[in-house]
Amino acid sequence: MASTADTTGLTFTRNPHPAPVAADARAQVLANPGFGTTFTDHMVEIDYAEGQGWHDARVVPYGPIALDPAAAVLHYAQEIFEGLKAYRLADGGIALFRPEANAQRFNASARRLAMPELPEDLFVEAVRQQVLADKDWFPTVEGGSMYLRPFMFASEAFLGVRPARQYKFMVIASPAGNYFKSGAPAVSIWVSDYTRAAPGGTGAAKCGGNYAASLVPTAEAFSRGHDQVLFLDAAEHKWVEELGGMNLFFVFDDGSILTPELTGTILPGITRSSLLTLAAEEGLTVREGRYSLDQWKADAASGKLIETFACGTAAVVTPVGKVASRDGEFTIGSGGPGQLTQKLRQKLVGIQRGEIADTHGWVSRIA
Repeated sequence: MASTADTTGLTFTRNPHPAPVAADARAQVLANPGFGTTFTDHMVEIDYAEGQGWHDARVVPYGPIALDPAAAVLHYAQEIFEGLKAYRLADGGIALFRPEANAQRFNASARRLAMPELPEDLFVEAVRQQVLADKDWFPTVEGGSMYLRPFMFASEAFLGVRPARQYKFMVIASPAGNYFKSGAPAVSIWVSDYTRAAPGGTGAAKCGGNYAASLVPTAEAFSRGHDQVLFLDAAEHKWVEELGGMNLFFVFDDGSILTPELTGTILPGITRSSLLTLAAEEGLTVREGRYSLDQWKADAASGKLIETFACGTAAVVTPVGKVASRDGEFTIGSGGPGQLTQKLRQKLVGIQRGEIADTHGWVSRIA
């Protein structure tokens, strides 16, 4: 058993897996990892108790979690999570992309869910420890990466309606290939009659409840032959907000780019933020504001709108080719990926993988 200290003063104890996945079996997985179905040999755990704070940081073998049936998370859904990736760089090294931004968003979610904040340095170190423990799990497929899932939940056993006093923070990892399996050049999306979030709700927090509420409309989109679901605002059911798990961008023929503004009902995506910066560097006029479904349809028909793309950690940048609703459907451009969409994706992925100079300090090399 080994140990290492992080910058917050906590010491991570390492307990290596006694029977890790055999190299040949791991190689088969890494040749075709899919997304989110296979997990690495280890996981990180850190405990929290009111009056004691964060303690007992450890890297342990991946396995089931023992929970009391009265654990608060099972009854009141006090739970948050993040998603980020580790990448193999062009020189063979390993790096994270903007982990500090994930740490900041994690704490914003924690505040909204009445949960304790995790020091940002501790969040980043926990992710780093996870990657180092399982650095042999990087996929061999083109575009492969290691998807990391930090999460926190209320572990205290009680049934009173109040914030819990005990929590567990964990990190697990999964080798990742392409998020969309269809191989289509652009995705098709379904406009849902359901709403994802309302003003004053938890739309800007990355919590499980938001995703649970999206499962029925997502299933409806899939059943109709579409790849993703689109949510409109809750008040007027008119304004475009976001997809089931991604932010949206609209590209116009005048050299401008628009994305829905953050009003508390939209998750502030880190990929979204990065693309806003990269688009401005390309000389585009970048705007954040409201955009209605009717205007989207009209602009697509007139040719004013030339591209639409979605973005997120898992899928990175994905072109949107078709939009369908109960009132009909429309196609964006030629229905395939646009030039700017491809250019922004290539630049972002190039920075993430160390193939393009990182002038923003986004890439955090860990090995």
